[in-house]
Amino acid sequence: MLALVEDEDILRYTRVPAGADEQFVRGWIARYESGWDDGTRAGFSVRGHDATFLGFAAVVELDLANHEGELGYMIAPAARGRGVSLRALELLTRWCFDDLGLIRAELRIDVANTPSLRVAERAGYRQDGILRNVHVKDRLRSDVAVWSRLASD
Repeated sequence: MLALVEDEDILRYTRVPAGADEQFVRGWIARYESGWDDGTRAGFSVRGHDATFLGFAAVVELDLANHEGELGYMIAPAARGRGVSLRALELLTRWCFDDLGLIRAELRIDVANTPSLRVAERAGYRQDGILRNVHVKDRLRSDVAVWSRLASD
């Protein structure tokens, strides 16, 4: 996870702050562990058949009462371009609908992150619109595409 949060694309396109260190990663994992307990988020390590770490996929904001969740994923550079993002998103989406009973899953993707936009579309998500010049982190503002998929899709 520490190497993942140091990746240039992860820093550019996600909410991971610049300068994230081991303490940040430990806190991040702890937030997902407590989120699992209180039903506000869920995170999963993405692994290859040989248990190699390939990335992280998560329900970053979970609203069980309203049957909605925002999903996200980060894939290690060595695993990109091999369908790992798509497979992780498909599995996470299916789990949200089948096991959590969500009705709506949402992705928020920087409009410049072309590979993730393609993954969203290939996974059956539809673009709802674009949030213009929205605050992402550390004084960084960006246009963010909102994509959704419904359990009925």
